[in-house]
Amino acid sequence: MVEEKNLTLEEQDRIRRMKWWHEARFGMFIHWGLYSVIGRHEWAMEMEAIPVARYEQLTKQFSPKPFPAREWAKLAKRAGMKYMVMTTKHHEGFCLFDTHYTDYCAPKTCGRDLVAEYVKAARSEGLRVGFYYSLMDWHHPDGARCAEDEAARKRFVNYIHGQVRELCTNYGKLDILWYDVNWPLSAEGWESAKMNRMVRELQPDIIINNRSGVPEDFSTPEQHITAESAGRAWEACMTMNESWGYHQADDAWKTPKQIIRNLITCARDGGNYLLNIGPKADGSVPEESVRILNTVGKWMDKYGETIYAAEPCDVKRSVFANFTRKGTTLYVHVHFWPGEEWAIGGLRTGVKSVRLLPRGEPVEFEQNEFRVRFKGLPAEAPDEPVSVLALECESVPTQDMMFVRKNMPRNSQLR
Repeated sequence: MVEEKNLTLEEQDRIRRMKWWHEARFGMFIHWGLYSVIGRHEWAMEMEAIPVARYEQLTKQFSPKPFPAREWAKLAKRAGMKYMVMTTKHHEGFCLFDTHYTDYCAPKTCGRDLVAEYVKAARSEGLRVGFYYSLMDWHHPDGARCAEDEAARKRFVNYIHGQVRELCTNYGKLDILWYDVNWPLSAEGWESAKMNRMVRELQPDIIINNRSGVPEDFSTPEQHITAESAGRAWEACMTMNESWGYHQADDAWKTPKQIIRNLITCARDGGNYLLNIGPKADGSVPEESVRILNTVGKWMDKYGETIYAAEPCDVKRSVFANFTRKGTTLYVHVHFWPGEEWAIGGLRTGVKSVRLLPRGEPVEFEQNEFRVRFKGLPAEAPDEPVSVLALECESVPTQDMMFVRKNMPRNSQLR
């Protein structure tokens, strides 16, 4: 780790601002808008080439039940999530917040500032608050021609910057600004550096993602888990099925085990996991999303200590387990329980003790230069969907499977 005294002031400030985020590891994404009325994916407007005038009529059907964000925030907290990010404006151009730049917004169509309701709900549950904002806009007249017409570009950039200023001014302290899709302009065309300087002047502690065309604070692999190099912060954003917005027919749900395994992989590699819900038009969360997150939350109640504030882990190789680390403690997350006796190969760090979580019962083990072998474990998985062992190591644990391949004795001697 680079000593703080060798860092620039900007780097030191980023460490300060992002400390809570690195500890949090798990957040909720919310995609909600007029597309929720259609119930056929958040890209329905473009994918079905729905005319703007016809799409605008959806505002007449978008009348959410009272304060649905309270349900989202309570669900996020039960699931073990530490922050939330909600779409304030998706590509469709409809704003869920109060803006004087357009009448195409919830306060002027259904009489409610749905972003204000969300902020209040998140804060009431002690969760950090993030705003998603799409730069691409299928509704604004200048949303496409801004790439070819300089006057249109200036109008559209003024519109975008103005709305970002409103979001950073009217809702109190914000923790995350999550831009999306910077089509059709470059970072220079969007004047992103200028826009983000304004954001930081208004919200000095905010964290900004990389989708305005400049790197800012963290990267955002989408629908896959890929760690950044050189220690750069990253967050994998993923859906629970195959849609971000509500899609009535999408039944390709991930299992709670899949989601927990994804979370473990993100924590192992030093990243965060931003998991999406797509509320229905009335704001209610699909029943399957609730069921999945409640199951994840029960697991996090017992094993959250292995995820929150986890540090990058060198130990990665197993066909039935994954790993996280905090200090010199290595957590072995077993998703396919092998039985009463099994081993982890290539562990090059001495193990002092092994416990079976969550109760901490001691586990018998033996170790040589090639592996650590556990004995006397239950024949069946002691917990579902993932069981966990905690290994107290003599130093930060490392793994070298090539050492095993090259040096394991090639004879019949038992070891």
